[in-house]
Amino acid sequence: MVNMFFPQLRNELWKLFGKKRTYIGFLMFLLAQNVIVVLFRFTNGPRVSMQRTLEGNGYLAEQFISGLTVATFMLFPIAYILMPLYVSLVGGDLVAKEAEDGTLRMILARPISRLRLLLVKWLAGVIFSALLVLALGLFGLLFASVWFPWGGLFVFVPGELFGVFDALSGCRQYALAHWVMVTKASTVMGLAFMFSCFNVKPAAATILALSFVFVNFIMQNIPYFRELQHWFLTYHLNVWQSMFAQPVPWWKLGQSLSILLGFNLTFLVVGATVFQMRDIKS
Repeated sequence: MVNMFFPQLRNELWKLFGKKRTYIGFLMFLLAQNVIVVLFRFTNGPRVSMQRTLEGNGYLAEQFISGLTVATFMLFPIAYILMPLYVSLVGGDLVAKEAEDGTLRMILARPISRLRLLLVKWLAGVIFSALLVLALGLFGLLFASVWFPWGGLFVFVPGELFGVFDALSGCRQYALAHWVMVTKASTVMGLAFMFSCFNVKPAAATILALSFVFVNFIMQNIPYFRELQHWFLTYHLNVWQSMFAQPVPWWKLGQSLSILLGFNLTFLVVGATVFQMRDIKS
């Protein structure tokens, strides 16, 4: 039975990437990144603000307003807002869409356990999440490099983050940030996947997952809850940005990744338990 797992995974990937909606995230990333790059290049507001911050801290702005810096500048709003939307869209579809279309009953009529079916679908969602993060990083760096020269990396989030790196170190931190970001994309996808295992429509699974993430984000940013922010999911989802800190808080990274692993296992176990109890074949 083990030798059939990878053919089943391959078929699941064929089904996933055979749907047009799977590519919505990639296309929207392309559009958003191109718009941001053009605005950054032909308007003065963002560049002037960045120059003031760099020069106020004793750095030459010309060395750090680069393609790498602009690619990272684009990364934050897209990873915060757009990425959860598109991984939730796919995660919410993986089970609920097939149940809605009636194909799930035909699949379960074959000699395959429900748990294996869920594991194959969940793993396909993780692969999609990793590819989406890879596309986000590569597209951003490519488009930014067309309009801006090669140089060092500057990252600034008011009150949270200030990082300055040479070109080689900046590339390394940029790549590491995306590697860690895969855990964020996979976790949000897993949350939507869990809701997809319930007896709900695909859109409902997506909306439930996004609502859970955004409610966490809103509560985390309420000033009165500042001391409790490490209890919220979004605090750990955004740990990827700590890869741009100097020095990198490895203890915080390890702690958040461990918690996200626990969330992923919980989502998968809850989804599998609910799916085992559902009466789909009747």
